Amino acid sequence: MNLPAEQTTFDADRYLVWEETQADKHEYVRGEVFAMVGARREHVVVSLNLAAALKQRLRGGPCQAYISDLKLRVEAVDAFFYPDVMVSCDARDHAASRFIEHPTLVVEVLSDSTAAYDRGDKFAAYRTLSSLSEYVLVDIPSRRVETFRRATEQEWLFHAYPEDAGDCRLVSLELSIPHADIFENVSSPK
Repeated sequence: MNLPAEQTTFDADRYLVWEETQADKHEYVRGEVFAMVGARREHVVVSLNLAAALKQRLRGGPCQAYISDLKLRVEAVDAFFYPDVMVSCDARDHAASRFIEHPTLVVEVLSDSTAAYDRGDKFAAYRTLSSLSEYVLVDIPSRRVETFRRATEQEWLFHAYPEDAGDCRLVSLELSIPHADIFENVSSPK
């Protein structure tokens, strides 16, 4: 996870007020606040590549892509997160100003320090969102995109798209993104 912030105990309303006065971003989980650590260049490039590809493909439709500066509220677990990329097709989210609550798709670009959390507790929190149809993890060193698609309320199907997969299918949005576009301008692992 990320580093604990200086003040660590809040309720959700106090967190939102406090967060607006901070220079840095902080995630909130059950009363605890965690400072977000700066991302590496490759992480930022992949996140931007995905957001740009989604924005282009979603143009003119009811869905909208958001980047990591907008919070996602997961009320069932009393948390606010900053996913790398998310898409909502819900008009309530398009009218929101501080956070969204009804994403269709959430993307996390993995890093060494967050991979276990993104695959574990964070994914468990995201699964409580009834609107969420697809969770995407991007592993930069292995050049792999993994998707978890909701099959039923309790079942999620796993699909992996390795480097030679061609296109990565995002079934929840009925679109595909070429693997090469996701990793554009990211040097090959050594």
